[in-house]
Amino acid sequence: MTIMQRISLIFRAKADKALDRAEDPRETLDYSYKRQLDLLTKVRRGVADVATSRKRVELQVNQLQQQADKLTQQAQKALSMNREDLAREALTRKSALGSQLTDLEQQRSQLQAEEDKLVMASQRLQAKVESFRTQKETIKAKYTAAEASTKINEAFSGISEEMGDVGMAVQRAEDKTAQMQARSGAIDELIASGALDDVSAINRGDDISRELDALSSGSDVESELAALKAGTSGGTPTLQSGETTPPAQIEAGPGQPGQGEAGQRRATPVAEPHREGEQP
Repeated sequence: MTIMQRISLIFRAKADKALDRAEDPRETLDYSYKRQLDLLTKVRRGVADVATSRKRVELQVNQLQQQADKLTQQAQKALSMNREDLAREALTRKSALGSQLTDLEQQRSQLQAEEDKLVMASQRLQAKVESFRTQKETIKAKYTAAEASTKINEAFSGISEEMGDVGMAVQRAEDKTAQMQARSGAIDELIASGALDDVSAINRGDDISRELDALSSGSDVESELAALKAGTSGGTPTLQSGETTPPAQIEAGPGQPGQGEAGQRRATPVAEPHREGEQP
């Protein structure tokens, strides 16, 4: 077997398999029944055509028979009037009509036989079509019941395509759920053991620490600024917000006013300013 023959055989086998999958026996039976109905219609039409031809021949036979009868009457009348020549002419014409009548009778007999044959064939075909229709409906009902039973059994057993897809979807959902549960449990264990800190708590702690550091830095800057002002002006430093006692005066350096015998003297604290509502 050559390569081309093998390829052709493979294509024919695949085509037959595809046709078998695509073929629905119910549709095939309905199409066959339709073809038989078309054939029965053609047979009935043929019977009608033959009957029409037979009827036409019968009409011609009747017309010729009436003409022959009329010629016979004319011959009899011519003899009664002693016109033998006319009677002979009428009988001659009647004889010619006789041969035509014989041919038409033969045609009528043939058409009648053909019509009877077609009628019998039509009746047999009609009976066959009716039997096929009953058989077709029975086979279709059995096929439909078998198809429904097969689908139900496949659904119960889970081997049908639809139920297989549903089962796979359920399995995927269960796998994803189990994976998420395992991940959540692992993260909880890590957080509880301290190996993995809570990101939200860390972020909150960082915010508070940054705010406290900013406040502390601001307080240190204000204190240093007040000390610098007091040392520069030699006066009393301004009270900062939240302070009740003014800071002590900064020690005076050499050569500055207030220097004692030892050369250094502590500045006395400045009296606290009088507040409203208090006794001096």
